[in-house]
Parts: sequence; C-alpha cells; structure tokens
Amino acid sequence: MSKIENRLQQLGYTLPPPPPTMANYVSCVRTGNLLYTSGAGCYVDGKPLYLGRLGADVTIEEGYEAAKITTLNLLSMLKAELGDLDRIVRMVKLFALVSSAPDFYEQPRVINGASDLLIEVFGEAGKHARAAAGTSVLPFNNPLEIELIVEVS
Repeated sequence: MSKIENRLQQLGYTLPPPPPTMANYVSCVRTGNLLYTSGAGCYVDGKPLYLGRLGADVTIEEGYEAAKITTLNLLSMLKAELGDLDRIVRMVKLFALVSSAPDFYEQPRVINGASDLLIEVFGEAGKHARAAAGTSVLPFNNPLEIELIVEVS
C-alpha cells in the first residue's frame, strides 16, 4: 500500500472506486508532468450524496462534506490513471463550481472541505492554487463540481 493510501487510512478515509464518466470524455488527461482531471461530484456508491443549491437546499456544513467526498472521488480517478498516488508530486490547482442560491456568497467555505483534505493527506505538497465560483445550476442538480491539476512523476 502506498504512503498516501496509508495516510488516507490513518485519517479514516477509504478511496471509493473511480466514478464512471457520464458522457463522451475521459477522467484524466496527462500532458508532460501535469495531469488534469475532469470535474467530479459528491457521489457515494453511484448516487449523489446531496442535491440542490448551497444556501437553499444544502447547508455550508453539508457542502463542506460534499467537497471532501468529491475530493476522494478525484483521488480515486488519479489512482486509476497513475496506479499509485505516491506518483503525485504536488497539487497544482483546484477549480470548483458551487451551485448557489442567488444570495449565497460562502463558496470558499464550502470548498475548504476539498482543500483541507488535500493538505491533511499530502501535507505541503497538498497546498494548491484555487478558484471557487458560484453558479446557478450544475448538471444533474449536483451542489458542486471540482477538478484538479496535479504534478506527477
């Protein structure tokens, strides 16, 4: 078992199977030493954990948890592509969309769930540039979608 998977286990996290793509695209694309993921959502066993908009249907705390679950899905996609999460040199960028009620402005607090998990698992190498933007809707009524850019060896 890799050091990163050991760390996940120590923290009480289990990597789910990688989520299937939902249309005509691939989960990851590598160019040089950068690996770009497609967007992922907060699915558990193929079903959405939450549905709706932050600030209307989903609380900040639920959104924070959804961001963590989404990050675990992203890590499973990366493991499927790389074979070993120890090949990750560092997280480069996290981009997140948060389905938001018109008066919801706490997108960064929601996406902290993803950032906190990456730093907890990868330490210094988990620190990343980030954008967290609000949007009126996301596919399938998902509350958030996250993608990563990762440097790999």
